[in-house]
Amino acid sequence: MGRDAPLWWEGGALWVVDQRALPQEFRTRRCTSWEEVAEAIRRLEVRGAPAIGLAAAYGLALAARACPRGDREACLGYLGGVAARLRAARPTAANLGWALDRLLAAATKAPEGEDLADLLARVAEDLARRDRAVNQRIGEHGAPLLPPGARVLTYCNTGMLATGGYGTALGIVRAAHARGQGIRVIVCETRPVLQGARLTAWELLQEAIPATLITDNAAGALMRAGEVDAVLVGADRIAANGDVANKVGTYTLAVLARAHGIPFYVAAPTSTIDLATPDGASIPIEERDPEEVTTLGGIRVAPAGIAVRNPAFDVTPHELVSALITEVGVIRPPYGSALERLAAVESSAAGAGV
Repeated sequence: MGRDAPLWWEGGALWVVDQRALPQEFRTRRCTSWEEVAEAIRRLEVRGAPAIGLAAAYGLALAARACPRGDREACLGYLGGVAARLRAARPTAANLGWALDRLLAAATKAPEGEDLADLLARVAEDLARRDRAVNQRIGEHGAPLLPPGARVLTYCNTGMLATGGYGTALGIVRAAHARGQGIRVIVCETRPVLQGARLTAWELLQEAIPATLITDNAAGALMRAGEVDAVLVGADRIAANGDVANKVGTYTLAVLARAHGIPFYVAAPTSTIDLATPDGASIPIEERDPEEVTTLGGIRVAPAGIAVRNPAFDVTPHELVSALITEVGVIRPPYGSALERLAAVESSAAGAGV
């Protein structure tokens, strides 16, 4: 493994890049149980909707080792319980449940006598390979939307660290850069845990892609000054009507982009589309530890006793989204029926073992 994926399977264990340590230190963790994987997800050691889906898949493979011997129904019941616990680790991202559902389906369909731990590890590996290929196709579809010399504002981290490799929104940036489009990236720091400043900036420097870091509250000023040509973000869940849940602060950028006539693009794999969720109001929004807000780099910056709200995500209404960029193409409004078709394509590919 090089520095091209945030997690990998080796020696019967899941290794993850501890993203809390970046950019100061490149540190890894070896997980040998599903409980350790769940902890790594909750603590943001591994993060990003596609990446936590893959981590959960490997976690279920680890759990299969503890299945009751000789009792298939008991084993399936145990795996279902573990899957529920893994889903609860971070409830907003659709990819987590998407990946677990595929492993549970594979376990249910497995022939008698099949070693479920080995089977689920192979399925998880297939999902990881698929994710990398999917991200490259997202890049191919999205790069032509960026004009030569475009100044692209990004939010949070949507690169290889958030996926099985390459990246979604940042994958589009990588593809455009590789094509020689001369793009420049404006990186929002992304409070409260600074995924943009710590992770996206680090990735862009690794790729030698021109980038400038700004505070989140500088985005509107740059838009008003005519210094932003496009906003490009990822997604943790896309509802059936096209509403998008993403890192909190995304909605603010969408409103600003609309006010200044700037296209607002969302890049995500079709596994992020959740047709069972009708609209954004139905998406569960994770609330995280208040200390993420009251401390910065381990130093307290707010007075003790102050009340804190720390929603990890917000919802951007579909009316503010210029286009959704997926591995099977670019979709523009209206989104409803088109999302159904895209999800059907993704489902058929999964059923064919793609």
